[in-house]
Amino acid sequence: MKRFLLICGFAIATTTLAGCSSKMVSSDEYSGFLPDYSKLVEGESPSGAPTMHWIDPALDLNQYTSIYLERSQFYPRPKPTARVSQDTLDRITRYYDQALKREMSKSLPVVDTPLAGSIIVKPAITAVSASDKDLAVYEVIPIALVAAAVSSASGIRDQNVTLATEAMLIDANNNKVIAEVVRKGEGKVLENDSQPITADDVKLVIDHLAEDLHNSYLTLKK
Repeated sequence: MKRFLLICGFAIATTTLAGCSSKMVSSDEYSGFLPDYSKLVEGESPSGAPTMHWIDPALDLNQYTSIYLERSQFYPRPKPTARVSQDTLDRITRYYDQALKREMSKSLPVVDTPLAGSIIVKPAITAVSASDKDLAVYEVIPIALVAAAVSSASGIRDQNVTLATEAMLIDANNNKVIAEVVRKGEGKVLENDSQPITADDVKLVIDHLAEDLHNSYLTLKK
């Protein structure tokens, strides 16, 4: 049980924000980023959020002395839209990288290049399904919208910004994948389906991710 706590922290944290709740990423939402989805099993993160994950049964985290964070990416590669600009996409990945580095540096040295004894973390923000009937069943963009409520007065739908992530951990000594995780999280509630999405709408989700990662590492070390 303790072993997967660290691994699950590498994904977008699904804490309760503005009344939003998290859900499991279904298999038809897998992006193709991870090399093998067949070994994933259901589990929970330290904060109780549902995950799909796999961990090498022989994994010994105590052998690692540093961490190398690959730059986060969107997968599949998105096209900017009127609601999700290229500037927003760039700001989200930059913030994701900063948050991971900020928290992980409290526990392990974060190195600029993989070294012997490094864990390589390779994260991606991936597409998720949309439940609003006005949206495609599967949006090939990293941020999809899920209807949260319908206003009886105006008929305008409130919408949640929903992020999904997939990440793999790699042993720098042999380039072997030692863990995989898939997870989903929800950010701020938007007023309607035309309100632009900004990086600020997901910063709290990313912050909780990084904090969850650090706390998981400390729990495992104990």
